[in-house]
Amino acid sequence: MLLTDYHTHTQVSPDSETPLTAMAEAAVAAGLDELCITDHCDLLELYGQPVTGYDWAPALAQYREIAPRYAGKLTIRLGMEFGMAHLNPQLSQTILSLPELDFVLGSLHNLCPEKGGVDFYYVDYPTPEACYAALDDYFHSMSLLAVTDFYDVLGHVIYPLRYMDHPISLERYTDQLRVIFKATAERGRGMEINTWRGRTLEDWLPTLRLFKECGGEIVTTGSDAHTPEGVGKGIREACALLKEAGFRYVATYEKRKPKFHTL
Repeated sequence: MLLTDYHTHTQVSPDSETPLTAMAEAAVAAGLDELCITDHCDLLELYGQPVTGYDWAPALAQYREIAPRYAGKLTIRLGMEFGMAHLNPQLSQTILSLPELDFVLGSLHNLCPEKGGVDFYYVDYPTPEACYAALDDYFHSMSLLAVTDFYDVLGHVIYPLRYMDHPISLERYTDQLRVIFKATAERGRGMEINTWRGRTLEDWLPTLRLFKECGGEIVTTGSDAHTPEGVGKGIREACALLKEAGFRYVATYEKRKPKFHTL
């Protein structure tokens, strides 16, 4: 079974200080076959300010320097975690035109601009009602992203739940997620199972089963590691959950094209 971590961050991301070499060494130590670096590009900053461009140079420089050193030992792919891409289609198309780009993880970290655009990490969740208000906004934005060409895989579909201390059920969003997942599958896109460095696993099973029911076949596995200690955490368990949900393959990407590997 191929072990892959397709959601990781390096010093190119604003929330990591780790060089690619350290992430690669951690991937080898964890027994991974493939590592994709998905450094952040969010079209809204933490408190909702719009972003007007992206500098690929730092990500390209470290990738071109480090990836060849691991040939035969670890496959390293150049990816991006692209946040709120639906907000600026022209800019998104320009950012994603890089020919060396292997993989785009489409994510949503922020409330919509009309609600202030703040990152979900900084939102207050004092009551279940506040939690559901944030989730209403989150899944509405996801429905807008799902019908674009600015992602290969939807990232951490259950992301805001990380920050909510209340017992929250996604059952009320089943119909909305069904529409999102059908659009995703019909466009030949996928979703990821994000282990949150091994902390989120069983919570994914209902979402995986719904995605499968909606015709989804493409799933990647990712730890969301920002330090070497998190690389590969929960990946084996994620593959087991995929099998339990009825999937036969885990996906990797090269130049934005999926490859399928038997679980």
